[in-house]
Amino acid sequence: MNAAEVFFDTHVLLYLVSTDTGKAQIAESVVASGGHVSVQVLNEFVSVARRKARLDWPEIEEFLGVIRELCRVHPLTIESHDLACRLVRDQGLNFYDASVVASALLAGCKALYSEDLQDGQVFRRTLRVQNPFAGRR
Repeated sequence: MNAAEVFFDTHVLLYLVSTDTGKAQIAESVVASGGHVSVQVLNEFVSVARRKARLDWPEIEEFLGVIRELCRVHPLTIESHDLACRLVRDQGLNFYDASVVASALLAGCKALYSEDLQDGQVFRRTLRVQNPFAGRR
């Protein structure tokens, strides 16, 4: 899968700052190839990196800089919001997962790298969830 077709969920990025070296190496490998993220993913990254990983601001800013350099960042729009609402209604996703899926769909991605959603799940016949950590250590 080429980088133009891959969207990253928040947890993939969070493994970049993880003490789980196996998952951190996998995350570094897939993110190094580039891809797409949304502003929501960046916001969630900051929140968890600060609160749970206890990174200081310079570290967070450094990671954000790397992510933004490697990935195309998509804004949250009324179109992505409306699509997320439809995904919640039609597929029973929680709203924040649906928002990530909506952004990936609108970005034209073919793969959503996520540990949170069901590996192999397909949305709108075009976007397949792939867990980059499944079966790897």
